[in-house]
Amino acid sequence: MFDFFGGGKRKPMMDAVREAQADPSTRMVDVRSPEEYRSGHVPGAVNVPLENLQDALRLLEDKKAQLCLYCASGARSAMAVSMLKRMGYENCVNAGGIGGYSGKLEY
Repeated sequence: MFDFFGGGKRKPMMDAVREAQADPSTRMVDVRSPEEYRSGHVPGAVNVPLENLQDALRLLEDKKAQLCLYCASGARSAMAVSMLKRMGYENCVNAGGIGGYSGKLEY
């Protein structure tokens, strides 16, 4: 598959969630809009909308921490991974779309 957005590594959503649950230093990052985030998100995920990704520097201070990004379909999270890597974040993976998550949602 082509990597049009430069999103790099892709990790299945449930694998990313399990990793975040097992390792408190791993962060789930929802790059959807605040409205989408409020409609239901992975428990513990922080909302950093793609259009406000510059806020990541304030919200996600550790540039070496594992970040698992997701959105609705995987396209915005792929763009976010690419942008974060250009900002100096070293361990970003695209977990794809929230449709790949089968657990309870937090509201």
